Amino acid sequence: MVDPLNAWWAQQLVLCGWAFEPDPTAVSAELASERLVHLGVEERSELGWRLLEAFTPGQPNPLCQLDALELLALAAAAGWLPTEQVRAWVKRLGEEICTHHRDLDDWLKALLAARSGEGWVRGDDGFYEACEALARLEQDGDGVTWEMLAARLARRESLAALWPSAPGESVWRLRAAFAPTLALPPSPGLDWPDVATWLGEVWQVHDRDELIRLMLWLAGQGDRYGWDLDASRLLEQDPDQRQAWLAGLQDAKPYGHVLLTFVARGEPLEWAAWDWLRLVELAYAGWCLEWLSQQEAEDFAGHALDLLSRRYSDWLALANAYQRGRSLFDGRDLSGEVTRDWALLLQSPESPWREPLAGLLDEPLRERSRAAMRAWRREPRHWVLALASIREPDLLFRQGIAPPPSAARRDDARGYLRETLGLFPDDGADGLRRYWLPAQAHHLNQLAADASHSALPRTHTPFGEPQPAAVAQRNALAACSRHAATIHMAEKYAFYLQMTLDSDEFDAAALADQAESLRGVLCRFYPDARRLLSAWAAWESVLPDGDGPLLSHEICWHRDDPGSPFHWLDWTPGAWHEPGDRPSLPRFTALALVGPLNTSAWSEPLPESPRECEAIREWLDSHYGLHGPESVAEFLDFLLGSGDRQEYQINYAPYTLNAARLASEIATLESDDCGEEERNHLLRLARVRDNEDGCNDIDMTAWDVAQAVDLAIAARQLNWLDEAAFAAALERAMRLAGEHYGGWSAYARGLYAGFSFFMGETAERADFLASFREALVAWLTGAPPLAGAWASLDFPGARPRHWAPMHIDTLPGDARTLH
Repeated sequence: MVDPLNAWWAQQLVLCGWAFEPDPTAVSAELASERLVHLGVEERSELGWRLLEAFTPGQPNPLCQLDALELLALAAAAGWLPTEQVRAWVKRLGEEICTHHRDLDDWLKALLAARSGEGWVRGDDGFYEACEALARLEQDGDGVTWEMLAARLARRESLAALWPSAPGESVWRLRAAFAPTLALPPSPGLDWPDVATWLGEVWQVHDRDELIRLMLWLAGQGDRYGWDLDASRLLEQDPDQRQAWLAGLQDAKPYGHVLLTFVARGEPLEWAAWDWLRLVELAYAGWCLEWLSQQEAEDFAGHALDLLSRRYSDWLALANAYQRGRSLFDGRDLSGEVTRDWALLLQSPESPWREPLAGLLDEPLRERSRAAMRAWRREPRHWVLALASIREPDLLFRQGIAPPPSAARRDDARGYLRETLGLFPDDGADGLRRYWLPAQAHHLNQLAADASHSALPRTHTPFGEPQPAAVAQRNALAACSRHAATIHMAEKYAFYLQMTLDSDEFDAAALADQAESLRGVLCRFYPDARRLLSAWAAWESVLPDGDGPLLSHEICWHRDDPGSPFHWLDWTPGAWHEPGDRPSLPRFTALALVGPLNTSAWSEPLPESPRECEAIREWLDSHYGLHGPESVAEFLDFLLGSGDRQEYQINYAPYTLNAARLASEIATLESDDCGEEERNHLLRLARVRDNEDGCNDIDMTAWDVAQAVDLAIAARQLNWLDEAAFAAALERAMRLAGEHYGGWSAYARGLYAGFSFFMGETAERADFLASFREALVAWLTGAPPLAGAWASLDFPGARPRHWAPMHIDTLPGDARTLH
């Protein structure tokens, strides 16, 4: 029995110069392939475009429809498409033709009119004769009549979908932005003959690993990152600033002109589709080359669709966003050409985009693709990459399968570690522990909690008041009270860790352990990417790093972009093991007794490298004449037992009771040539006479306590004190301070008085004292916040006065904080 659809199809092929044959696909595969090439269809993607053109919105072109019928016959014969899919296309073409043409005569007239419109003259190629032959077939009853075709088309039957629609296949409809996907799996010869050349020339990608890194970059950062940041900053600038920005772009000025045009006319500043659609194309290319398995390719394409469906409500929004991205990339405004460039996909009744964008991704593939993206970033090093990328965005090109660092990168990293951090290979990975500063995070959290309750220290101190800008910065911490501060310290630590990884001079396994420790800590303090990045943005806004621009725009971009790698890291908390030691709150308080004599001790002191140890030994020799563990232990006993305060009591305090004797002693010393010791004694006598800085009235025990703590820290760094001896020295210092003072202000006065009184002769005395007073103001008030720790700590033995932070990012040992 003759199939009316096949017979009608065969009849139409007569118009293409074919001999009438009931089976329209009865052509050898070789001949069909040659004919397809002759017709300009060398791959299945081109066939897809030709089929779409047969369904032009409005009044379709009958010549395109006829060409499509011939191409379908050839594609079926050449084995390009399954028979059922070909028949589905033919049926849709038949329906379309019957919709617009009431009978064969009308159809032939439309074809002749279209040919004439293209400059065809009757008799040029036998087309008119073919039309007459087709008419005779129907009139003589040898073919299928228009009525028979209409009846056949009206029948409901199960036909294959026009586009791949099996589970996991609908995702490839996105690829129609570049080339429609008619059949799966892809074949390089049939679908993309020059795919390897294209990847090499356009993307500089030559193997699987490079392709995976590129796809993860497009998903997680892409071109949109820089464009988004530029746009967000331009919105904050005035016209003059915008023009200055444009002038600085140099060769990229065409891009700048387009972006400024978008900003000026209120264009939506959104273009993520530019990255995510290209991700689909790359996934398809990888599958073509068998660099990716089918599942891997589907996972990357599914991830792109997942992101796109979150960002765009429909295909038009997606196309507009892609067009804006293309405009920025090309440096010319193409937003007015959306209709011309996208009409076929957006309006054709048989477009692969007729199905709603939100309905393309089935739930199993969505979940599988999400798991796959997390799996690619499961290694803890991706945490380090993500955190460090805020300062160095190009690091995100290294996601996935890690590439070895280039020689230039290794040299840069080694130079940074030596010159900026003073970190050398013989320090080992443990050398990084000194940059893990949990006590600093506790200090910031405490200041923020106090600020939120208006419980910060008064700005008036015995030594003056801090600068208004420093006070404003401190008070602004109130806005951070809900955000754990560890990220402020941890992001810098991550950058240092990335430098050690890139230097290729440290033990890789030990660095991997550090990365895992970092991951575990951050997972505990921040349950997800949004909480971590919101905290980072909050702390960055009040504590910028140096004089450079704020990183807030970069941080918020990663928080708000669903593709950012931060959202695809492994957020499962592991075993609790920090990269460095977390001191107890009492220990931190004891370390803080050193005050401005040294930089604030934000972490436990650790044994130092040979270079640092040499510097510490030289300091001990030049300042104290100490040369080993025994002499250090003896001097600590001296400082904590009697110290310089006893020398004052014995050698200077008696003079306060006899002014005449004091004047005589000063006059005697001034009349003679003095050696260094006599000169220092004379200077101190003069200070007693003048009661300089309250030396006769103020308890100077703090001077001995601070020196003892400073000395104990140095000895611990030299490994001249073990942990037990170090803890004992700090405990004695705490007890001594608590016995002599009631708070930090009194302690500071005692420290300053001792610093002033026992200072040797120096021309810089006034400068040293002014600098020390300024430091004491900062330590007492917490303005600026990172000057020192006193403002966040209760003095040893004093009544607690601080508000408990709202989270667990604190030091252990605080009885008022719930853990």
